[in-house]
Amino acid sequence: MTVMEQRGAYRPSPPPAWQPRTDPAPLLPDAEPHRVLGTDAATKADPELLLRLYAQLVRGRRYNTQATALTKQGRLAVYPSSTGQEACEVAAALVLQDRDWLFPSYRDTLAVVARGVDPVEALTLLRGDWHTGYDPYEHRVAPLSTPLATQLPHAVGLAHAARLKGDDVVALAMVGDGGTSEGDFHEALNFAAVWQAPVVFLVQNNGFAISVPLAKQTAAPSLAHKAVGYGMPGRLVDGNDAAAVHEVLADAVRHAREGGGPTLVEAVTYRMDAHTNADDATRYRTDADVEAWRDHDPVLLLERELTGRGLLGEDGVTAAREDAEAMAAQLRDRMNRDAALDPMDLFAHVYAEPTPQLREQQAMLRAELAAGQEGGDR
Repeated sequence: MTVMEQRGAYRPSPPPAWQPRTDPAPLLPDAEPHRVLGTDAATKADPELLLRLYAQLVRGRRYNTQATALTKQGRLAVYPSSTGQEACEVAAALVLQDRDWLFPSYRDTLAVVARGVDPVEALTLLRGDWHTGYDPYEHRVAPLSTPLATQLPHAVGLAHAARLKGDDVVALAMVGDGGTSEGDFHEALNFAAVWQAPVVFLVQNNGFAISVPLAKQTAAPSLAHKAVGYGMPGRLVDGNDAAAVHEVLADAVRHAREGGGPTLVEAVTYRMDAHTNADDATRYRTDADVEAWRDHDPVLLLERELTGRGLLGEDGVTAAREDAEAMAAQLRDRMNRDAALDPMDLFAHVYAEPTPQLREQQAMLRAELAAGQEGGDR
């Protein structure tokens, strides 16, 4: 005899007909990633925008290779390269207006630079010289976030506050596929959808959370499908197609600015380099896996489109590369200078009003430095 069969057992009445609050169909992403380059849609793309994207992609590729070299030379403690993901990085920066905010993860240094932050200041955190390295308010770029997905609730909070104040501001938050497995991702998307906050979530799905492949993180048809569970649209885009990423993000930003609420965009891309210089990627993927993506390189795709349509010639290619080399040379020169560090800066810009614990630690360090100075003077 089951519990429900016992005399006097509670037998619930049939529930009322369940009606969904939202029709899920319009929220579902397309079956295939959206593409522009190599399709008829490319002929409708703004040539000036394509050329601007190309110049930034070339600079971004050179920035990645130079920063990686600086890491090998001991000038950077660590560098998470975004080589192969430049289309996502550049599009995320260029799609925003000056009043908007960008919330990057640790791999999004290139997006930070494309947004206007000084290339050296963008690397200062990774060098270990400063907490952030740049003033977030100058270019409306939040600090690079090393803890996975913690920047997402911050983006939602800022966007919600802007909406309450009546400010015409959109926040764009960037995260990797590994970050979608974090609780902060769930909390951010849930609050954003409930509040209809003007925020866009860009997930760069580069295939791996360090060494963990996407298939071991989720059984969802795509990461974009996760949007439906929160009540927001999901978009799927070819993350190596700079024109497509810009188009999809522009639509999402416009949707948010007009009061339509948040959007989750999944950009399917690939991390060509190792997770960081401390990672051995050969332990979890083969050279053949990497080579399969080289023909879908974001710089190569856009260059083919522009040259094929006669919008870019040899002079244009040379000019873009020379500009990138000049940027790399300046970065190299400035990063090779030893920084003048003050140990007391550890306590600067942590809290608006230092806590008692910080003041105590500050006093201890000051005393230790003074004692060391006295010992050296004897």
